[in-house]
Amino acid sequence: MRVSEVMTRDVRIANPTDTIRQAAQTMAAIDAGVIPVAENDRLVGMITDRDIAVRAVAAGKSPDASIREVMSTDVCYCFDDQEIGDVATNMAGIQVRRLPVVNRDKRLVGIFSLGDIARAHNQDQPAVQALCGICEPGVQHSQAGDGQARA
Repeated sequence: MRVSEVMTRDVRIANPTDTIRQAAQTMAAIDAGVIPVAENDRLVGMITDRDIAVRAVAAGKSPDASIREVMSTDVCYCFDDQEIGDVATNMAGIQVRRLPVVNRDKRLVGIFSLGDIARAHNQDQPAVQALCGICEPGVQHSQAGDGQARA
């Protein structure tokens, strides 16, 4: 199975001059933890919720600081015609949860995530079921409570 068969195609893109606040608001609106950053029709970085928390908030940056100040610029990507297994192996090796997907002209066409990998595999395995549920968009995420899983 190829990446193009399971990737997320509807991708919002940020500009490096956008503010950290704008990136966070977009992430909240689309229920995502990452936004590709492009300039002049080229992928120049990725901004993640972790970048905002660690590189911006923890460092005391203003919400009006530019994305360029905190984005990750060393961007790995995959091609839309690659096999899922090959990309999953690469993701494990470089320890990333998601990758931008480009076509052979290196134009952004989607995002490929762990959730996409899980949805492409056997849903009967408990780990796959858990990952699919965790990655389900629109579900309220919470760490509050007594730490006990609820059925």
